[in-house]
Amino acid sequence: MALTKRSALLLTLSSAAVAATLAAPAQAAQGPATAPSLTWKPCSAGSAGSATECATLPVPLDYRKPTGPQINVAVSRLRSDRPTARRGTLLVIPGGPGGSGNAKLAAVGEELRKETRGAYDIVSLDPRGVGDSTRADCKLGEDDLESAGLRPWPGPDGDISASVTRSRRIAESCVRNGGEVIRSFSTANEVRDIDRFRQALGEDKLSAWGTSYGTYVGAVYAQKYPKHTDRWVLDSSGDPDPSRAERGWLANMSGAADDRFPDFAKWAADPGLAKEHRVAERAGDVRPLFLSLAEKLDRVPARSADGKPQLTGNRLRAEMQQSLYSDRSFDRLAALIVKARDAGDKPVPYEPGLISSADAAVSVGVICNDVRWPGSIPDYARAVKADRARHPLTNGMPVGVMPCAFWPDGPADKPTRITSDGPSNVLMVQYLRDPATPHRGALKMREAFGDRARMVSVDAGGHGVYLGSGDLVDSGDKRANACADRAVTTFLTTGRRPASDGLCTAAGMKAK
Repeated sequence: MALTKRSALLLTLSSAAVAATLAAPAQAAQGPATAPSLTWKPCSAGSAGSATECATLPVPLDYRKPTGPQINVAVSRLRSDRPTARRGTLLVIPGGPGGSGNAKLAAVGEELRKETRGAYDIVSLDPRGVGDSTRADCKLGEDDLESAGLRPWPGPDGDISASVTRSRRIAESCVRNGGEVIRSFSTANEVRDIDRFRQALGEDKLSAWGTSYGTYVGAVYAQKYPKHTDRWVLDSSGDPDPSRAERGWLANMSGAADDRFPDFAKWAADPGLAKEHRVAERAGDVRPLFLSLAEKLDRVPARSADGKPQLTGNRLRAEMQQSLYSDRSFDRLAALIVKARDAGDKPVPYEPGLISSADAAVSVGVICNDVRWPGSIPDYARAVKADRARHPLTNGMPVGVMPCAFWPDGPADKPTRITSDGPSNVLMVQYLRDPATPHRGALKMREAFGDRARMVSVDAGGHGVYLGSGDLVDSGDKRANACADRAVTTFLTTGRRPASDGLCTAAGMKAK
């Protein structure tokens, strides 16, 4: 769940920013319990759009001690360019955990302001631990910072022993090096920080557009502060079951990959593709070819004799899982499959993408602090065995051992249960074939909200619906996406939602 369409749980692509110096709690500045005023300045070059302003919001390290140590949350704002049309403030809630809201606002703010016709000042924030906000660092090594390492991809034949060792090492390093700051990374504290931001803005209510993990943040805010919500858009939602939260989202990615892979297979078998991208002559041949290649590559060591990284089965699977987020990533995945297919028994050089150790800290911190994860290693082994048999594309990774299994403390806050208590002002949008937050999980969020919500599903695949047509290549999918865009824009500008849940297709919306 994240900032870009390739963002996902535990692999956030937050924009690089200079990390704030991490002060120990005893040395942090003291601050009042009430929200301070914000001093807005032009954002530094490269951190936001030219018209965007930035400020620093002090927040309590621990809200149970509101006048105790403070940390900083970086916030940004793009003012309405039509003051007479302005009706309020719209908060962009980033995904992740670990996505940068300020970077997202810089990327989409102008388009969003145009789409909503100046109805809002548009604001966002870098959650604690992200971008220019106060950060922590797990001090992880390079091997733990690529997706095939940070995530619990099993070894050959489903062996989880390496995942157990790595997850224990990551947990111990994060706890040892992250201190009280990493313990403060949680959905509950992001929600509190958002409400403090609202107060600092002088707004009685906020409207919001949350994407991916940001939908959970938005849902919890709507549950905790219903009187301060105006028009609430949740884009690409997960199951909000408080007993599982992030653990359930990761587990759902197994079936989600199955839902989405046929879109890639159809694309990768198109006769009009260049040779380096056409994986097979028939769409039905793409999946078995992928699975056989991944199994063969499981025998390849992660590094060659001279220490250079090589394509392994899990690296190929990780690329697949990430590439399903956007049609625009299909060519990269296809090229990698073709290269592995044509290499025969020769190793394929591979340069793994890495996230920073500080970005890993916020991802690990949030998912481990939000809810207690099971600690039984035999139970994980059984779950991986069953899951990789049902969903071989993801090889059991989504139910594998995370660092949270070795996290020393339980959640500081009881996970929030989303209910139907509150104003009927939520609009959900969701692709039918989402590789990260599958449609069936979003239906659980819809069910939890009851009559508070309406849900517009979209007959397309990808992650992140609103203003996301640029990530689609099929013209029919683009028309379906435009249908959903109209529903969201109409809601944000007029307050009108569909009378009932609907399905957007290339032909338009129909009631479900």
